[in-house]
Amino acid sequence: MTKRRFIQCDVFTAVPTKGNGLAVVLDADGLSDRAMQDFATWTNLAETSFLLPPEDPAADYRLRIFTPERELPFAGHPTLGSCAAWLRGGGVPIEADLVRQECGVGLVEIDLKGPVPAFVAPPTDARPLPEGRQAALLRALQLLSERVVRSAWLNNGPDWQVLELESADDVLAVEPAGLSAAGLHDVGLIGPQPTGSETDYEVRLLAPPTSMSEDPITGSLNAAIAQWMAAEGRLAGPLTIRQGTRLGREGRVHITPSTHDPGRILVGGETQILIEGTLEL
Repeated sequence: MTKRRFIQCDVFTAVPTKGNGLAVVLDADGLSDRAMQDFATWTNLAETSFLLPPEDPAADYRLRIFTPERELPFAGHPTLGSCAAWLRGGGVPIEADLVRQECGVGLVEIDLKGPVPAFVAPPTDARPLPEGRQAALLRALQLLSERVVRSAWLNNGPDWQVLELESADDVLAVEPAGLSAAGLHDVGLIGPQPTGSETDYEVRLLAPPTSMSEDPITGSLNAAIAQWMAAEGRLAGPLTIRQGTRLGREGRVHITPSTHDPGRILVGGETQILIEGTLEL
């Protein structure tokens, strides 16, 4: 057993306890895969992350991300939360105002120059959702097909089955219980807020790869949706996404497309540090 620095933080919110919780082990060098998975299972949070020395000389640190059940190649709120924890622990980036994180999808940049820290959305593969799969989703969610504006199967490390609905109210009205019974997982919903609202879209992630029926706030899903919108010419400017509403959370994800580089999209949010100390692991 070794004493290791530990932080528990809340990501994608300005209000502590109203975002998505993340456990971060800052000194994870020497931990086995089994030990990491066991600790992530024990924390019972959506994700637990482990900071390690980088293998790529261009990276500031290496990150491994675990749900209670498996390892992920990339996830959004662990990226921002782990970066905040690394900086809080005294990390100094190689390049000022830019942190480079090494993880399962390669190097991910976190830009510190804007109003909130933001990671660069990784490339996303977008393809049509198979007709049979969309029909199965609609049955499980008890959704009428006319409420679906468009759909896609997205991959930016994780796979997402995404339905864009007519409105935010449609998104909030969906009950997720039928998905697990039908063996369906990782279903993203998005719908526009009314004109003049504080935010632009409502997003939900139903049946995530954990024991929860819904994920509070999901940076990687929002990153994939932003890349999908951009590829179809539907991302004209910055957006603010609301997520976690049905769970009593106040998640805010800020999407900012670059005005100079068409392929660069920043996905940002605030991180609140709630617990800081050491653990024996």
